[in-house]
Amino acid sequence: MSTTADTMFDDGRSTPRPYATATGELVDRELILKYMAAASFWLVFAPTVGAIVAIKFNYYDFLGHISWLTWGRLRPVHVMGVVFGGFSTAVIGLTYYIVPRLCGVPMYKEKWGYGIFWLWNVFLTIGFISLALGYNSGIEAGEFPLWVSIPVEIVLCMLVIQVLGTIKLRTEPRLYVTLWYLTAAYIWTAMNYAFGHFILPFSMPGVNNAAMHGLYIHYVVGLWITPAGLGVAYYFLPLAAKRPLYSHKLSLVGFWALAFFYPFVGTHHYIYSPIPYWTQTIAIVASMMLIIPVWTVIQNFYGTFVGAWQRFQDSFPAKFIVIGALYYLVGCFQGSTEALREMQRLTHFTDFVIGHSHLTVFGTFVIWATAGMYWVTPRLAGRELYSKNLAQWHYWLTVTGFSVMAFDLTIQGLMQGTMLQAGADFVDSMVAMKPYWFVRTLAGITMDIGAALGFWNLYMTIKHGEVIPVPAAAPPNYLPEPKWS
Repeated sequence: MSTTADTMFDDGRSTPRPYATATGELVDRELILKYMAAASFWLVFAPTVGAIVAIKFNYYDFLGHISWLTWGRLRPVHVMGVVFGGFSTAVIGLTYYIVPRLCGVPMYKEKWGYGIFWLWNVFLTIGFISLALGYNSGIEAGEFPLWVSIPVEIVLCMLVIQVLGTIKLRTEPRLYVTLWYLTAAYIWTAMNYAFGHFILPFSMPGVNNAAMHGLYIHYVVGLWITPAGLGVAYYFLPLAAKRPLYSHKLSLVGFWALAFFYPFVGTHHYIYSPIPYWTQTIAIVASMMLIIPVWTVIQNFYGTFVGAWQRFQDSFPAKFIVIGALYYLVGCFQGSTEALREMQRLTHFTDFVIGHSHLTVFGTFVIWATAGMYWVTPRLAGRELYSKNLAQWHYWLTVTGFSVMAFDLTIQGLMQGTMLQAGADFVDSMVAMKPYWFVRTLAGITMDIGAALGFWNLYMTIKHGEVIPVPAAAPPNYLPEPKWS
């Protein structure tokens, strides 16, 4: 185990490790660690681009003389980088760990894993370069051009086959809730990604296109990021707490509530638009009903930790899971209430919406993916976490920076909406926002520093962490127990 950790990043000189089935292991440790390394890079890269974009709100000419560093080119790189680069790469890697262990068999067609890894990351890189050069499909969260979207869709379909194939061959009779969430997430996303990249940009002009885009972008959040993130969190939650899940039945209530209500949410950002009134009303009702899956998650998470709160002090995965659940509650409360007509009259076209999207995507699901990375990396590398202090800095810089950013954007949006409702000139409302944008930028840079420290720490764990002794009679699937993970 330590030999693999030593050699996997040595400039490509290491001998490829045999696939997991050849060694009797359920998971391919080297493959998953590669995904963790790639996700770490994207989770530093994409927020850094976001910080550059944020600076431009106060200093509009910052890097403005370089076309591929202008606001309109970098903003899609930031959004697609967080969603598909950082979050999705981490989830795919964790899928290769979670699904085999829950099914009791190695990943179906596991040899595909390395091909998927390179196809995914190479075309993400091509995609970000293409966006910076101005090649953009014009669909928010679906900006990749066709030459990138086609390989990405192929990867998603391959992952659907792998997950379903593994579940079909499983030796464990019961399907844990994580498998429900991950399976649904991959199936929904394979369909939604095709819709957003191959159909939406080339059909449905005018208002219909806007309405369908509302569905697509909400399906990215609600039928990919949300179920994939919840699947990861539900797997590592009992492990981090060292207690059984509070209620598996309750978790399934949340799953089916999400599956039933979220498909109707798409048009809740188009209230007071030419879209038919009845569809707006359905979106509002569905948004309010999403309190059901949110409640099941919060009850399950904090119920599981009852009697185990000392783990919050001793375990970094536990820290990230708990704080992510808090952000989830706040962010989803915002999402439901801002769908109400009077609330949307106040907050639409303001930074309140931006605060909500950051609370859910980064504050909740990226942080939960980070918890999973902190869990698997030391165990698969067979090493102690390289530095507890770096992990502490990662956690507290993330929590401090993000809390300031979320509060700042929320207050800023409410103030901006109030000014516009009172009849203030739009330009004057923008001028009044400058101090808030400045705070938001500082908060974002704080988060970026924390991420850089944390993910560097994970990389150094793989390379130079203290080796954890493995008992001589340890079985092939033995995982050591690091001190702080």
